[in-house]
Amino acid sequence: MKRTTAGTAAMIVAIVLAVFVATRHEAGARRQSGEARPGHFQASPSLESRAVLPTGMTITPMAAQGSFYVPLNPGLEDFPDYAAGQPVTSVMSPDGATLLVLTSGYNEMDDALGRRMKRDSNEYVFVFDVSQDTPRKTQVLQVANTFDGIAWNPNGQEFYVAGGVDDDVHVFAKNGDEWAEAEAGPTIKLGHEHGLGIDVKPEAAGIGVTADGKKLVVANFENDSVSVVDVAARQKIAELDLRPGKEDEKKTGVAGGEFPFWGGTKGNDTAYVSSPRDRQIVVLDISGEPKVTKRIAVPGEPGKMILDRAQQYLYAALATDDDVATINTGENVLTGTIGTTAPQPVFSNPQGLMGSNPNSLVLSPDEKWLYVTNGGANSVAVINNIPPVWKGFTPVAGPADQIGQQLGGVRGLIPTGWYPSSVSVSTDGKMLYVLDTKSVPGPDPGGCRNTTSIARGGLDDCYAQNEYILQLNKGGFEAIPTPGNDELASLTKQVAENNHYESDAQRAANEKTMEFLRQHIHHVIYIIKENRTYDQVLGDLPEGNGDPKLAVLGQKLSPNHHQIAQQFVDLDNFDCSGDVSGEGWNWSTAARATDVVENTYPINYAERGLTYDYEGENRNINVGIASPSARRKDNPDTPDDDDLLPGTNDADAPDGPGGDAGTGYLWDAALRAKLTLRNYGFFLEGGRYGAETAKKGLIPVIRDPYKTKTRVAFPDKVALMNVTDPYFRGFDLALPDYWRYTEWKREFDGYVASGKMPNLEFIRLMRDHFGDFAAAIDGTGTVEAEMGDNDYAIAKVIEAVAHSPFANSTIICIVEDDAQNGPDHVDAHRSPALIAGAYVRQGVVVSTHYDTVNMLRTIEDVLGMKPMGINDAVAEPMADVFTTEYKPWSYTAIVPEVLRSTQLPVGNGAAGGGAVQSGTYAKPRHDAAYWAEKTKGMDFSVEDHVDPDKFNRLVWYGLVGDDVPYPTARSGRDLRGNRDELLKENAAPEEKEQN
Repeated sequence: MKRTTAGTAAMIVAIVLAVFVATRHEAGARRQSGEARPGHFQASPSLESRAVLPTGMTITPMAAQGSFYVPLNPGLEDFPDYAAGQPVTSVMSPDGATLLVLTSGYNEMDDALGRRMKRDSNEYVFVFDVSQDTPRKTQVLQVANTFDGIAWNPNGQEFYVAGGVDDDVHVFAKNGDEWAEAEAGPTIKLGHEHGLGIDVKPEAAGIGVTADGKKLVVANFENDSVSVVDVAARQKIAELDLRPGKEDEKKTGVAGGEFPFWGGTKGNDTAYVSSPRDRQIVVLDISGEPKVTKRIAVPGEPGKMILDRAQQYLYAALATDDDVATINTGENVLTGTIGTTAPQPVFSNPQGLMGSNPNSLVLSPDEKWLYVTNGGANSVAVINNIPPVWKGFTPVAGPADQIGQQLGGVRGLIPTGWYPSSVSVSTDGKMLYVLDTKSVPGPDPGGCRNTTSIARGGLDDCYAQNEYILQLNKGGFEAIPTPGNDELASLTKQVAENNHYESDAQRAANEKTMEFLRQHIHHVIYIIKENRTYDQVLGDLPEGNGDPKLAVLGQKLSPNHHQIAQQFVDLDNFDCSGDVSGEGWNWSTAARATDVVENTYPINYAERGLTYDYEGENRNINVGIASPSARRKDNPDTPDDDDLLPGTNDADAPDGPGGDAGTGYLWDAALRAKLTLRNYGFFLEGGRYGAETAKKGLIPVIRDPYKTKTRVAFPDKVALMNVTDPYFRGFDLALPDYWRYTEWKREFDGYVASGKMPNLEFIRLMRDHFGDFAAAIDGTGTVEAEMGDNDYAIAKVIEAVAHSPFANSTIICIVEDDAQNGPDHVDAHRSPALIAGAYVRQGVVVSTHYDTVNMLRTIEDVLGMKPMGINDAVAEPMADVFTTEYKPWSYTAIVPEVLRSTQLPVGNGAAGGGAVQSGTYAKPRHDAAYWAEKTKGMDFSVEDHVDPDKFNRLVWYGLVGDDVPYPTARSGRDLRGNRDELLKENAAPEEKEQN
């Protein structure tokens, strides 16, 4: 969508470099036309200067004059060109000559058979000599598992790395010119048998080191405790549970000290530990047996922290509320907060919207400036550091940016790469070192090296593609000269443009369309599916930019996807904003992911610990239920511990406007707008289904639970408790989506009868995820049947609306939560998205570059809702999809022919509620036993709990045969032209014979 920046008088006056203006207009034109997106980062992100993200934002990491990328290549013998992903923490040595860069994330490598390569699947500590102008990599140290924590001993002769799920601390000491772990007993064991919750492992996180270098304080993220370590003895000497009820029985059930993440020390006797879930910083006396001396409440989730040189002030990044908290360490009181998003004249943010995710910070050597990475805004905030103002400062009510201005506030912004996670500064203050957690995967992963190809029949014809989306996410290490005042003004304006902080003419034009829709559309049905790419499903459409070679789930298996796209709008340039389900469900319901989510999901997906906490639960506990006793009654697996996550705080939830804790979801926005809503399957308690729970007799697979009044849905959000259909089953691949549709239809018929339908409905139809083949009922345990089932279910929803009194006042919006499970020739985030209903354009291809955030903004605009956060506030609605001229519409569901080989009651032709699909009779290539055997041992109880790279290949070979290599290279070409010829070239043999 082309943007013409209008500018504003209130904006800091700056002259933007002509190259940025030119590329911005070029990128805008490409967004409109749908041409290949510019600037995709590959393994060497230094080659690119800008990129449009699947979140709708733009990054310009090379905008600062003299900035450059430093490669993060660990030098693997098997993968000499490999670039590591997810760098999360950088720490400068006491003498300022050495910078350590720690990765914590996915970094898993597979061989050609899909087997994990243990030798090459590690995390890393990159050692850089920064005594000269250009950082020089001197060493790379491998650590099996990590979780953000790394710290220097003040003597500069040792440093320490938290071992994450291994529940230990690694000690690296100088050995000549290199660093090494001791051969005997290299790690300090912390001694936790398990974490707190249901099926939770320990996770060692942040590390603090006392001034004398004799003690370590380690935050135990999953145990709500800290371990105190004697450095000389190389052993733990004390453990302290940080929960109030464990120090005082009178405080049993009081939240506090949970999910301890970061540690810092003052002198030799005091430690500070951040507790994100409880929004507090716990102060400890560690002079003897450790004890809690104070709990400092802060207005957001605290993460990383630093102390000034004199240790008079503690600074903590509050990622959920876009602030930095400042604490006077003499009195241990909160003295104020500083907003980090932007200078107020640049982005005034009167609603107090969140989404910048400040997640790390560092002081300049003269301590006049505070640099803060805004992970969610792809920038570094440059903040005036004025401690005298803070001393004795009493915070006042008001938006964070206003408070920030009182304290000095943001002076300017520096553009970075995608999701900066850490910042360090050189000893002379002239250079910033910034870590970027992500890169844009792009169309061609470049992971195939023919020099190591193997010949194994139907297996891949080249070794270890490693092109799963989290393997394609490469970390960035930027060196950025600290800008002067004039350049900082220019860079600030660039960040404002990248993040759409300015309004423009296109926005005004879009608003006219949306205002019309608000007068006519009163109901939105929002359907979220699972994990497919555009090319996988719609690559064989007769129009649009699809690659038919990749359409393994094409027209025969998804006739309704195709019909909806052709009858209404083919969105052939739509991106899912999230990488995987853990992140994607947050982007799909909140238009962002919190820093806790961004920081933990790659670790969870790499099976390096942590639990899948991304849909409302924490540690597999339903924290939507406040009472521990009620939780145990609800789920007998809940541990008997009244101090286990008391209350309803969700550590992963985004904040709503004004910092309203945990209310940054779409349903919260609907409730604030006084709208009616109904939830079918979103954010339900996991672990309720599957073979083990069936043995316990908790929730067996039931086609019609309403008939027996058997509750099958347990929401884990307070806001969803009273608006959730208790008979609509959540994520369980054994139950066909058809039966979810029939339960939804039961309630919908009631709305038709009463003439009253909720303004907003959430429907989860997940079976295009695939899996659980042996347990699938009604003969649907094949990939083909599960895809056809999902296709038919979404079609039946649309059909029901089309033939109801609500047809002229309803739109149905359908997205995948992510696009991780398949190939796409344009981008790993490109995905099918469908919109049907009243005032939706008919029979057109819309190539405007839209994404998940645009979809959410559209729903908000249509129903008159206020934004949830910054991202959806600045995003454009999908106005190109709609028309203000009413055209009659209808829809009749097509029965995918593969469903006729199942026991689902789809009937034949009209008797089944739809027309018979023309063409070849689609039968599963393999039966359920084949798929069950191929996926034996895989965990389908929660989405994405399988080895994704291996599973993707199993699906490919099971559908197309062993003689067709799994696709690796992507062309990135525009395939909209000559579609007839392209489709003929790639038609199945039987179709070619018919033609």
